[in-house]
Amino acid sequence: MKEVFEKDNTKVRNKISGSVGEVLSVNFLKNKKYKILETNFKTKFGEIDIIALDGKVIVFIEVKERNTLAFGRPIEAVDFKKQQKIRRVAEFYLMLKNKTYADCRFDVIEIIGDEINHEVNAF
Repeated sequence: MKEVFEKDNTKVRNKISGSVGEVLSVNFLKNKKYKILETNFKTKFGEIDIIALDGKVIVFIEVKERNTLAFGRPIEAVDFKKQQKIRRVAEFYLMLKNKTYADCRFDVIEIIGDEINHEVNAF
């Protein structure tokens, strides 16, 4: 029973950590004059952490957070499979909003401890 509780506890801790990272990222983007359109946009295909406008460009943003670099940079977790999932969700979002011909890009915000790195056009 103790192992199950610890696993569930880890999931809760990761969800809280992810939420904090997304709030930090939203504030970071607002300071850079981005307009936040959506947070945690979910579909049956997957989820996009943040959708924002940078001028007239729709930006789909994945947020990755780590306390240390012991397991590599957070951006390295956004592998090809994850990128494809984000692209599918983005296509759905653009169709849903009748923006299929809008300019868009895919960014990654990585948070390492207290440092925020915004990788524009990450993929």
